[in-house]
Amino acid sequence: MKKHILVVAQYFYPEQFRINDICTEWVKRGYKVTVLTGIPNYPQGKYYEGYGLFKKRKEIYEGIEIIRIPLIPRGNNAIMLALNYLSFVVSGFFWKVFTLIKADYVFIFEVSPMTQALPGVWFAKKRKIPCYLYVQDLWPENVEIITGITNNVFIGAIGKMVDYIYARCTKIFTTSNSFKESIEKRGVPSEKIEYWPQYAEDFYRPIEKINIDEIPNDDAFNIIFAGNIGNAQGLDILPKTAVLIKKNNLNRKIRFNIVGDGRYKEALINFVNSANVSDMFNFIPKQPATRIPQFMAASDAAFLCLTDSPLFAMTIPAKLQSYMACGIPIIASADGETNQIIKESNAGVSCPAGDAERLSDLINDLSFKSYDELTKLGFNARDYYDRTFNKEELLKRMDKHFG
Repeated sequence: MKKHILVVAQYFYPEQFRINDICTEWVKRGYKVTVLTGIPNYPQGKYYEGYGLFKKRKEIYEGIEIIRIPLIPRGNNAIMLALNYLSFVVSGFFWKVFTLIKADYVFIFEVSPMTQALPGVWFAKKRKIPCYLYVQDLWPENVEIITGITNNVFIGAIGKMVDYIYARCTKIFTTSNSFKESIEKRGVPSEKIEYWPQYAEDFYRPIEKINIDEIPNDDAFNIIFAGNIGNAQGLDILPKTAVLIKKNNLNRKIRFNIVGDGRYKEALINFVNSANVSDMFNFIPKQPATRIPQFMAASDAAFLCLTDSPLFAMTIPAKLQSYMACGIPIIASADGETNQIIKESNAGVSCPAGDAERLSDLINDLSFKSYDELTKLGFNARDYYDRTFNKEELLKRMDKHFG
């Protein structure tokens, strides 16, 4: 009989998260997979077309059975976001009480909010089965950084919830070594925590240089950013950097191609316009993930950045693996492990988070490198990816926990 994994993930297909691929791979490896998720609304904040409280509440995707419980869409303000988080937990509680599903394991894919783990923990306790937690975002640290709330009573309450979840999980997997160390400091035994880095889907791979309609084919040095445009990404550094690049009056046109959507996108566009650098920016609507390698192939380098904070210094963003898998030179404005990986792999250039002046210098220097030099950096990126984030090896490691 197939082992049955219940995956709890507030975000799932058609929302673009790596758990989609993990579940697809588990089906291929002979597991039965059921996903408990919400009604898709990320990052736009409203239900996707064709989905709703009375539409597509059950669905099959790549052999995965999807169960969608009611939740309030994220909207575009803090109150709606809080209701979104709360509604998933409330719906998950009632689902746990009435569901007849029997599973062998619970696997919780935890990107914010951590609250989404509660239905999974409750279900595992009820069925007396192992509960695995995959930590993508650290709480309560993430709440403090994103919301700016520092009230000790509020943060302390969230901390107690986090400790409750950690204590009731059989195993905790983390996306970075720094996350592992941080969780240990909360009193969780080291042997209970395992570093299990993210991998990129198979369609992220190097392809020959091409031209695409969305990116002008001229003599510009094209830099791509692809993904969610939120506050955590720290993209406000780019207009500041563009101003500094212009000030240097170099005979090299540089263009930032921003592909994606998110809560900060409109503010970023306004920031670009007010800084008078709109000629250096090309905003492209959100694209299917499978198209992103084409955008990489039409670009000279890929950009990632994180907000300047101790929390994000511990974070390895998923797009780092995507960029490396595509074999493209990387420009990073980030601290901690991300910075270390760029330097260790010799896959591009990196500067401290928030340092626009240093970033502008790095971009200027990179833009004058030869095709062969850029190709070498891209090769280094893919080589490091193959050695460090190999999908097959990582999935084999996870199989041992489903024995």
